[in-house]
Amino acid sequence: MIIRKAYKFRLKTNVEMERLLFQFSGCNRFVWNRALALQKESLDQEKKILPYGHLASCLVQWKKDEKTEFLKIAPSQSLQQTLKHLDRALKDAFDTKQFNKRFPVFKKKGLNDSYRYPQGFKLQGNLIFLPKIGWICFCKSRDLEGTLKNATVSRKGPHWFVSIQTEQEVTDPVRPVLDAIGIDMGVKRFVTLSNGEYTNPLNSFKRLQDKLAQAQKILSRKVKFSNNWKKQKQVISKLYIKIANARNDFLQKVSTVMSKNHAMIVAEALKIKNMSSSAKGTMEKPGKNVKAKAGLNKSILDQGWSAFLRMLEYKQAWSGGIFLQVDPKNTSRTCPECSHISGDNRKTQALFQCTECGYTANADYVAAINIRGRGIKKYGGGAHRNSLLRDDISHLTTQEPLGTNDQVPILEPI
Repeated sequence: MIIRKAYKFRLKTNVEMERLLFQFSGCNRFVWNRALALQKESLDQEKKILPYGHLASCLVQWKKDEKTEFLKIAPSQSLQQTLKHLDRALKDAFDTKQFNKRFPVFKKKGLNDSYRYPQGFKLQGNLIFLPKIGWICFCKSRDLEGTLKNATVSRKGPHWFVSIQTEQEVTDPVRPVLDAIGIDMGVKRFVTLSNGEYTNPLNSFKRLQDKLAQAQKILSRKVKFSNNWKKQKQVISKLYIKIANARNDFLQKVSTVMSKNHAMIVAEALKIKNMSSSAKGTMEKPGKNVKAKAGLNKSILDQGWSAFLRMLEYKQAWSGGIFLQVDPKNTSRTCPECSHISGDNRKTQALFQCTECGYTANADYVAAINIRGRGIKKYGGGAHRNSLLRDDISHLTTQEPLGTNDQVPILEPI
């Protein structure tokens, strides 16, 4: 089994180093935009996408041109890597299997400044050598494991970071015992488990939205691109970074706890992009409950469901566990006792009461039980079941559901 990990560290830069980093990222942004313009021109003329080899030869000509000879100051391999990234993005955009990939867009100055070293960098303790810059000290918070593959330099707010990707081959991990858990994701409760545990959402954006709105109001009163305007932009940028860091820390901790405690995790195959789409509609067909839907969309995006599911997937793979996604249809409308399906079973957002047998419980908890059952059924019929898990699959359906009067523990992230 090959495991790829990225270790991100903050660089300790000075004024000269930051000047070079801004120049290099600007050169890579220029190459991306220039190459993308050529690709769009070719597509507008109903021609095929230009291959990477053609763009690489164009890069050589750009360096010779007097108007674009500034590209010589940037590392050649990083510019070539940018062309490779564009080539891959275009292929993914036209790949029918990559339904969630969009056509590449032009990059703006000052946003997402980054570039990659495919090779040529070196590590020595808490120092990293970057071609055409030299040795830079970084805040080394942990040791790196595996073979060094590439390094990506990026800017986040006022600071520069380096992400070092490593690769190592390990024996396939196997869990000695298989215990399955179903999880239901919601707005009121971030995640509810089929064993009765649940975690409340962090809502990092909601906690700081008033402060952010005030900072943006102050920005609107300043002269655009003035020094005071730039200072206020940094204040807003720091707030966004604080929100993102808090959300990522929360998701990492919750996903780690769940991955360590459960060998098989089953979740719904949610189409989050569709769930968080706007309900405004058009002038001819205006939407309904637009304000309520906008608040729901904000809550979904604030909690980071997609990132959480992605973390569970790779953490389960690393630990030898299993991560499955099942059809979410009627998970909160199906009675786990008598299997009766009805929209009337869910009286309110939180209460489930079966109209057939009278079973009563929290609606999110009921959904988690049904998700777990569908995951066991899907896994039991899969071709990837090995002999160890075949002997252990029998105990997966013995879990007793909790009633509404039972004490429901709270899963607290460590």
